[in-house]
Amino acid sequence: MFTGIIEEVGMFAGLSGGNISIGAQLVQSDAHIGDSIAVNGICLTVTSFDARGFRAAVMPETLRRTSLAGLTHGTPLNLERALLPTTRLGGHFVSGHIDGVGEIRELREEGNAILMTVAADDEILRGIVEKGSVALDGISLTVAAVGARDFTVSLIPHTRTVTNLGAKRVGSPLNIETDILGKYALKLLGGEKSNASGCGITQDFLLQNGF
Repeated sequence: MFTGIIEEVGMFAGLSGGNISIGAQLVQSDAHIGDSIAVNGICLTVTSFDARGFRAAVMPETLRRTSLAGLTHGTPLNLERALLPTTRLGGHFVSGHIDGVGEIRELREEGNAILMTVAADDEILRGIVEKGSVALDGISLTVAAVGARDFTVSLIPHTRTVTNLGAKRVGSPLNIETDILGKYALKLLGGEKSNASGCGITQDFLLQNGF
């Protein structure tokens, strides 16, 4: 479990033999084999590490669901160690399980902020609500608006400085994880395609029972 508050921007150093190599200085400083580290929002398991960085196992499913396969040497990567019980929860609950990949459609200045609009599939947009939380490349962000084919977040200068978003441009891919609490609510309401719970909880049922 993670918070979406990025600790360090590392560097992609290669992908081979089912392992990704990442240059880093902080997140592996207290690492152990088997630890979880979020890499651009993807929960990965550490297989080895040294003073220059770490390696983590990558499954074919991970490559299909995320933007890892398209990385080039030197690409900046957002890194976050797993949440500790004593950690301040400055973002939101992030599982590190990516729902899919979106694409930056527009970057527009608004005062001291940047409005970033991200195109996404219908299945992802179903789990995104205005003023709700979303993790983009592992960064906890608040949704400013939701459209028919995209959604928008507002970025303060600090976020672009301490994450990889400063290097992103229109057309850049982003790993998207929708709010895990929203996923469970959607499942119970029968709004998820894979719903097979048979629980019978609907919006009408909730209204009739005082919710």
